[in-house]
Amino acid sequence: MKLLEGKNAIITGGSRGIGKGIAQVFAKHGANVAFTYASSVNAANELEKELSGLGVKAKGYQSNAANFEEAQELVKNVAEDFGKIDILINNAGITKDNLLMRMTEEDFDMVIEVNLKSVFNMTKAIQRIMLKQRSGSIINMSSVVGVKGNAGQANYAASKAGIIGFSKSMALELGSRNIRTNVIAPGFIETEMTGKLDEKTVQGWRDSIPLKRGGTPEDIANACVFLGSDLSSYITGQVLHINGGMLT
Repeated sequence: MKLLEGKNAIITGGSRGIGKGIAQVFAKHGANVAFTYASSVNAANELEKELSGLGVKAKGYQSNAANFEEAQELVKNVAEDFGKIDILINNAGITKDNLLMRMTEEDFDMVIEVNLKSVFNMTKAIQRIMLKQRSGSIINMSSVVGVKGNAGQANYAASKAGIIGFSKSMALELGSRNIRTNVIAPGFIETEMTGKLDEKTVQGWRDSIPLKRGGTPEDIANACVFLGSDLSSYITGQVLHINGGMLT
């Protein structure tokens, strides 16, 4: 059963990692996918081809969600290319980890800008379309770190905690127009980025998780399918923790 048949979705940071996993699973469920990427043109072209092969419309857009004007422009272009926009997934994110004593102002500002300001930019850009449609599902990617904090990640934790506060406010503001806003807070998800880490370190993390494994991009994508579909039509303002029991 295709749960997203005929729905149009925008996924920021969609060419690799969790974003790519979401794009693939969405296409399998019948969604047309517009995704953004920062610089990996080849990866974006390959993904576009792969998704189109599943019988849906797919298009990659080189766009920086942290830039207000670019976010406006992106949403305008996607609306022209796809028509209505049913689902927005704010997934673009970076890390610049360091203890506070070594963290530069630039490292702090950049993480807040890419991770948190991008959510403001994209939501602001898309709300007019969703208000007119009187429907929409916005899914914002936080993190287990945004809920419990993490040494060496003050900037990242602040950005991801900010996403939760912003999303809960949007749920209250936009709910009367049938626009839902929810948050997914992933735990330790294994992607090509974690593949570059020391295997012993990664195994240590796996052992500390009650389910004894790292999550996969598909684990996150499946939750996005639920929140983007009509199965969750009475759910808004919630934080869904997908972390294998790291935070109970």
